[in-house]
Amino acid sequence: MIDLSLATAITTIKPLSIFVAAMVIYAIFIFKFYRLIATRDIFDLNLQQYSSRSSWAWLQKLLSIFLYILEYLILFPVLVTIWFGVFSLLLIFLSKQDVSLILLVAIAIVSSIRVTSYYNEDLSKDLAKMLPFALLGVFLIDISFFTFDTIPATLLSIPSFFDVIVYYLIFTILVEFVLRIIAFIFGLQNNKE
Repeated sequence: MIDLSLATAITTIKPLSIFVAAMVIYAIFIFKFYRLIATRDIFDLNLQQYSSRSSWAWLQKLLSIFLYILEYLILFPVLVTIWFGVFSLLLIFLSKQDVSLILLVAIAIVSSIRVTSYYNEDLSKDLAKMLPFALLGVFLIDISFFTFDTIPATLLSIPSFFDVIVYYLIFTILVEFVLRIIAFIFGLQNNKE
């Protein structure tokens, strides 16, 4: 005989509701995150549109160059730093490796996603969502895999790798500049297939 009660239903459904809400929030975050990082032409700001207001051609060109530099020398490094931070945090939760290896893998993932975005955005998107959804899969299959005891110590050790992090970020930013120059020179179209 089945004994159904409101108190038992609430006790049973409460953890389910929390799991569903957490998975939905995580999936939406990853969906937005991977689509941004995997897009070749990240900036839809089109700051260059504001440079056409001048009647002098040289001023238009100068303003256009300045606005392009603003996009890729200021805004892009901020985005790379955020992406690197997100992947580093995901790897800290997923991996039991040394911090230096976690940072190396995180920046390698970010750089690989950016490089593949110039080859094929669909490939880049698949690469960008692979790790976050693998993390979710591991969490759902074996929740005991995650030991939250080591996470604070790992996070506190990250500042000691500040110089390495700076080199990694510079590398990724330079790779992006080289790819943009190659794309500009060869007139590569945004390949989505």
